[in-house]
Amino acid sequence: MAQRAELKNSLDDFPTPPWATRALIEHVIVSKNFLSSMTCLEPACGRGHMSVALAPYFREVASFDVFDYGFGGIADFLKTKHAEGSFDWVITNPPFRLGEEFANRAMKIARYGVAMLTRTVFIESVGRYERLFRPNPPSRVAQFTERVPMVKGRIDKRASTATGYAWLVWEKEQFKRGRTELVWIPACRKTLEREGDYQQAPRMPKFLTPATIIPMRKEVDLFTRG
Repeated sequence: MAQRAELKNSLDDFPTPPWATRALIEHVIVSKNFLSSMTCLEPACGRGHMSVALAPYFREVASFDVFDYGFGGIADFLKTKHAEGSFDWVITNPPFRLGEEFANRAMKIARYGVAMLTRTVFIESVGRYERLFRPNPPSRVAQFTERVPMVKGRIDKRASTATGYAWLVWEKEQFKRGRTELVWIPACRKTLEREGDYQQAPRMPKFLTPATIIPMRKEVDLFTRG
């Protein structure tokens, strides 16, 4: 079982298993009944696994990444100008070393909420507490009870991991309460996995409306199984 560790200049390319994204909606976000009328920004979309999993829940999902993985637009989230409140939600699995910067940036852009998938150890550190969590405590910290296997450079159904993950969520309506709720995401992988989840470059689901924005600029490895 591998632990996730990356160099400082790494792109931190660890695709998110789609079931782990669906778990955020199904078990963590409080206001999920309103998502179908909302927009979402995925600023570190990679090959699109998280964007495609989010698309059925939102009216629009805009996808970007700093590197050209063949899916979405190319943009550096920390440098690109997004108007304040230009998206309802910002949801992503950020590069671990930039997680703090991504969270602070996202909170200025999102109207309703921010969700970051991070290693559980991300909530540690006195410095991060003083800079991020003390002034902006998450409304929810949702710990996976199952491990979420992530493999560098590919998605793999058979992978294992020694790394624990959690969703950190800032829902602005809940945020007003000024306290953080700790919740556990129950074992849900078997119920939330879907056919085609482990293609290296997923297709946009056919049932989505034309208004849904999941930019896919070229098709690569569309039928390669993980």
